[in-house]
Amino acid sequence: MADALRLPDRLAERARDISEGRVEAATPRDASTVILLRDSPAGDGLLVYLLRRVSSMKFAPGAYVFPGGSVDQRDGDLAVGWSGPSPADWGSAFGAAETLARELVCAAVRETFEESGVLLAGPAEDAIVPDTSADDWEADRQALLDRSQSLAELLARRGLVLRGDLLRPWAHWITPEIEERRYDTRFFVAALPEGQRTRDVSTESDRVAWVRPADAVEAAQRGDMRMLPPTLVTLTELTAYDSVSAVLAAQRRVRPRLPSARVTGDGVFLVLPEDVA
Repeated sequence: MADALRLPDRLAERARDISEGRVEAATPRDASTVILLRDSPAGDGLLVYLLRRVSSMKFAPGAYVFPGGSVDQRDGDLAVGWSGPSPADWGSAFGAAETLARELVCAAVRETFEESGVLLAGPAEDAIVPDTSADDWEADRQALLDRSQSLAELLARRGLVLRGDLLRPWAHWITPEIEERRYDTRFFVAALPEGQRTRDVSTESDRVAWVRPADAVEAAQRGDMRMLPPTLVTLTELTAYDSVSAVLAAQRRVRPRLPSARVTGDGVFLVLPEDVA
């Protein structure tokens, strides 16, 4: 993968404005992204779930992404039923304070349910909700979307606990300063729970797909699937694994990755972090 990408005129102009002090970079918002995985029924590796953002979105329109979004102010609610690694453990994994770590895990579970219909929760720490496709679950999903119900309220009413043990830390990307909308995003990986299935339910996407990481990378390189660098890098990393269990067992040292703009006489380029192959 090339370590520098030529920026379009709009972003190049903003990069120059920031470098010369005419514009201040936006403060990134904390966010979570979940890379949902399942083993291929054909036995030829693993599959990853991608959504294509609608063209009207202000951030990354038309791009293929993983489910995720910004932390909600209620994601840190201490009333959330919790199982799995403690917020302190998650904080150590992601280099975050304990309060933020709790918010990130809750946001990961909430956003995954909102955007794919998959709920990483169960009636006990060793059980998981088997199916979330019924109308009452859809009503709960809509209530999360319109913020008339919090994740804590949903779990409490249904007698569920968040299954943080189903998640694993994968990466930490920060949107470059040249973007007007910026996110400080922690990436998680998780297996699609047995009995559940993804649904095309997100109003922010117009297409969903389960694809082999290698096929997605090739499609992106051909120009058939538009992706931001973090998505493409993540998919490239996943090509090294042949099963979901191998991904979940991977030992990851998560460090912040912040692409930067380089202004040269030949143009303005986005430079990826040194640890990106």
